[in-house]
Amino acid sequence: MRVLRPCTLHVHQHKVSTIPRNPILLHRQNIFNQHAGGVRRSCQQYRDVDHLRCRAEADQSRGEAASDKNNREATPSNGDKEKVVAVLPKGDAAAENDKYLNCVENALGLREWLESSGHTVITTADKEGSDSELAKNLPDANVIITTPFHPAYMTRELIEKAPKLELIVTAGVGSDHIDLHAAADKGITVAEVTGSNVSSVAEDEVMRMLILIRNFVPGYLQAINEEWDVPAIAQKAYDIKGKTVGTAGGGRIAYEVMKRLEAWDEKDFDTFLSKCDIVTINVPLTDSTKGMFDKEVISKMKKGAFLVNNARGVIVDQDAVEEALKSGQLGGYAGDVWPQQPAAPEHPWRHMPCHAMTPHISGTTIDAQERYAGGVRDILEAWIEQKPFEEDYYIVREGELAPQHR
Repeated sequence: MRVLRPCTLHVHQHKVSTIPRNPILLHRQNIFNQHAGGVRRSCQQYRDVDHLRCRAEADQSRGEAASDKNNREATPSNGDKEKVVAVLPKGDAAAENDKYLNCVENALGLREWLESSGHTVITTADKEGSDSELAKNLPDANVIITTPFHPAYMTRELIEKAPKLELIVTAGVGSDHIDLHAAADKGITVAEVTGSNVSSVAEDEVMRMLILIRNFVPGYLQAINEEWDVPAIAQKAYDIKGKTVGTAGGGRIAYEVMKRLEAWDEKDFDTFLSKCDIVTINVPLTDSTKGMFDKEVISKMKKGAFLVNNARGVIVDQDAVEEALKSGQLGGYAGDVWPQQPAAPEHPWRHMPCHAMTPHISGTTIDAQERYAGGVRDILEAWIEQKPFEEDYYIVREGELAPQHR
């Protein structure tokens, strides 16, 4: 049995209980269960749901304590000015939408605020190679902002070339593109906007389950290719009602997916795999979860089951997934995360059968961007004012990795 994340969330009529050291949730499908709406969530526990309200309350509190100072106009208490380098995708036409923050042009909404306080802001999409804009700006960068959707792979080699670097911020959730051990060795703080993507990714996972089980993609292709063959689609289309859905991992995203379902508990991983019609992966990428869904594990799944992975691409074995789809061991595979991002044009996942893959989009809706851009600003404000961050934002702190990354 494999040990996954040591937490299971049970969803009952109006109650959530946390059971330690049981990583698997097994659910009989009853999607959008009428009882799930009654589950109470505290702002502190599930910040994604009420993230903006929490930030507004915090702003109000700080404003009352210092009414003569706009807390969004923070300046360093020691007079230092920071050089902030943000690696973001080019927005091009999307940048014309001022709500689309995750792009070079709109700079997470941070440029005006930072520059008005005398800080230098560099935004670039150019991140590969020794002649990239990222490489050119490393020697005097104090802060690097990166994102899972266009990751700057902050290797030990790059970190060594940044002698003034003190803070790396992930605009979003998931800092596996950063060499955390190298950052810890150099005393660099690493933080991310924990919880900012939860509802966005959870909704996307449910969508992908339905896309797979209803055989949607072939039907869509018929429509755009001027074809009409209902039997060809319907022969592999099923209702999700009455099916068994399981999550490998019991964190916030798993909770948001499964709170709509009728829940029960399954402790044995092999039994879990054999029972599930759909498995969704919700574990973080760590040394222990890399390659977790390999050929052996996939072979223990119910034949023809569907696998949904919005966690990280290398949690599954790339070749094993392709082989299982071709053999019919997997009925379908869906996700938005790839072993290397952006994925190469010739990547086999683009052309394997029965897939519903997209670029890495699930956690970067317009709503999610507002949450994680706001969280990055909160982190930078605290950094500039020499104040601590929210505890669960820290990934590396004072040379120590957060427990889940050790």
